[in-house]
Amino acid sequence: MGFLLSKSMDANFKKQQEFMLHNARLQMERQILMQNQMRERQMAMQVAWSREFLNYFGAFYAVTTVGLTLGALKRKKPFLLAPVVPLSFILAYQMDSAYGTLIYRLRGEAESIMTSEHGRLDLPHGTPTFDSIEKARRARSSLASFLEK
Repeated sequence: MGFLLSKSMDANFKKQQEFMLHNARLQMERQILMQNQMRERQMAMQVAWSREFLNYFGAFYAVTTVGLTLGALKRKKPFLLAPVVPLSFILAYQMDSAYGTLIYRLRGEAESIMTSEHGRLDLPHGTPTFDSIEKARRARSSLASFLEK
């Protein structure tokens, strides 16, 4: 009789384990999807910010370039056009960021770093573990209890 009961309990235990594994997998998949959606939203906001900044900087660039060109022609001093050169580089970068392929080049470079220069990505003292986090939590909680006294 005990054998039948333990066999039934083992079957229930195995079903419970499978159910928990399935739920853990679903939870992880949902968390990965949520994190990816948050990343996509942040990137969309960054691109939108770049486009909005380009509107303002483009207007500033146009007014400045026209003003400096007219001033250089009127006063016959071509050195007044010197600020247009660095401003042109900034405008080109902002245009590439807002509408160009900058994000794809950055992604490619990041993938290259992750594959060939992975050592640059290591955290100091390595990846946090449960034990290291628990040790820090205990130290903080004992410090807090010590300070309360």
